[in-house]
Amino acid sequence: MTEFHADDFGFFSAQSRRILQCWENGALNGISVFPNGEELVNCLGLLPNTGLSLTVHLNLMQGHCLAEPSSISLLADQNGIFSASFCELLFCPLFGKREQYKQQLKIELSAQIHALLPIFQEKNLPLRIDGHAHWHMIPVVFDALMEVIQDELLPVSYIRIPAEPISIYLKNFFKILPFPPINFVKSLLLCILAKINRNRWKEELRSTEDCVFLGVLLSGCFDFRRMCAVLPDGEALAKKHKCRLELLAHPGSVQEAEDISRVTNENDRRFFTSPARAIEAEGLMHIRKYSF
Repeated sequence: MTEFHADDFGFFSAQSRRILQCWENGALNGISVFPNGEELVNCLGLLPNTGLSLTVHLNLMQGHCLAEPSSISLLADQNGIFSASFCELLFCPLFGKREQYKQQLKIELSAQIHALLPIFQEKNLPLRIDGHAHWHMIPVVFDALMEVIQDELLPVSYIRIPAEPISIYLKNFFKILPFPPINFVKSLLLCILAKINRNRWKEELRSTEDCVFLGVLLSGCFDFRRMCAVLPDGEALAKKHKCRLELLAHPGSVQEAEDISRVTNENDRRFFTSPARAIEAEGLMHIRKYSF
């Protein structure tokens, strides 16, 4: 099975409707939902009853936290707006604060999972987890997440491990050009973090679903042409390993001035308002007509 997946559902209603258009008129069949979305309740009301897989989109960089701000002072400011950076969390062991960060992360991650748990129970869907901008792969964050799952006996069936098979991109290199060079660095870093986390939690991860994942290297340019280039080999590799292929796109653009003003993270503001969002949405629309 191939899952055409969109991240970032649930923050704004208009943005979320644009994502659902890719389900109604395109190939989209899976979405990740922000637990701390500004308009989460309204967005959840837009969801269809069947036909769409859901995933908890853990978020530590955009918007307001769900835990009491004073209890996670290393992660959010006094107003509850996330303030920690990727590098801060990645290198916190160097400053002797790893355990402090981990305990505060457990508080916030637990709150986010439980914010969406009722919708999974209501729809009788498996509990799946990933992370906004893949921050859940930072070792201290991943450790906190796994401890929450173990401590609370959460029935998690899938945790996204975004370790892309670079061989597929190399095989189709000239077909996917050009792509942002920084994406190669991101993809390589995530592969390294995936290896660290898998080695540390090898036994616990055995009970979760594995899949072939594509999407980081082509983030921001994953249009119809590039989808056609990598899908056949991605589906063949998934078939070989007897697992699912997850192809990640970000079709949810934020266009409304009021919504843009409520984006608290500058990197996310550029990302959400980029013309690439419409390009990736168009790709998901068109790819529905083709079979690989």
